[in-house]
Amino acid sequence: MSTPEKRPVFLAGSGSVAEIVINAPSRRNALSMSMWAALPVLVRTVDADSAAKALIIHGGDVGHFAAGVDISEFETIYSDEASTRETTAIICEAMTAIEKCSKPVIAAIDGSCFGAGVALAVACDIRIASANAAFGLPPAKLGIVYPPADLRRLVKLVGPSNAKHMLFSARRFSSAQALTLGLVNEIAGEGGALEAARQTVQDIAANSSWSVKALKKMVSEIASNASDDELLEYMVEGAAGADFREGYSAFLEKRTAEFPSG
Repeated sequence: MSTPEKRPVFLAGSGSVAEIVINAPSRRNALSMSMWAALPVLVRTVDADSAAKALIIHGGDVGHFAAGVDISEFETIYSDEASTRETTAIICEAMTAIEKCSKPVIAAIDGSCFGAGVALAVACDIRIASANAAFGLPPAKLGIVYPPADLRRLVKLVGPSNAKHMLFSARRFSSAQALTLGLVNEIAGEGGALEAARQTVQDIAANSSWSVKALKKMVSEIASNASDDELLEYMVEGAAGADFREGYSAFLEKRTAEFPSG
């Protein structure tokens, strides 16, 4: 059996922090189809782990987040209509697994974050970039477009005009520009994205797991135009729950809450 360090994508971390590590140094962490296919399984493993409070996706010691789809496979994976549809389905399954994970998913972005690497980060809930991160969306340079679901997430995140600017120009842009565009939530020092993401997980882990999961669902459903009546049910359920009783009791007693849900 290969050691985790030799696998191109693997699950690491411990306790409240689960981590999916992209590990393809010779390709600046461009993902092969086998790597895309492995992602949903890893995400489901984290989802089933009661100890894990959040998931971080990062590029380990490679120095890059993800340089997109592995271009060396293009001749095969886009050889005809059938292979293009199959390729798109595999990649979309990975993105959907990340988006639908019941736990918060954080992208810790160092170095290159290009093409499908940006789409991977956008599928996450939170994006923390190092000061040295570089971004780009180059489909127009390759004579291709991205899957509808990827574009929809991008447009929801940065708005139609910013999405068009990034896609039409295919320019590379810095982490500071990404912050201005709304593509990332936070900039850490050079090489510091992973440590900042781990701290964010600790902040999340100190809160009610029930609340965090419910809030993630609510935000997603608001983006899908769910009605206030539908969303109110989360409030009603929470007010009747043990976590709420513990939360306000701890606040009144000036102590750290110990939530039943974790």
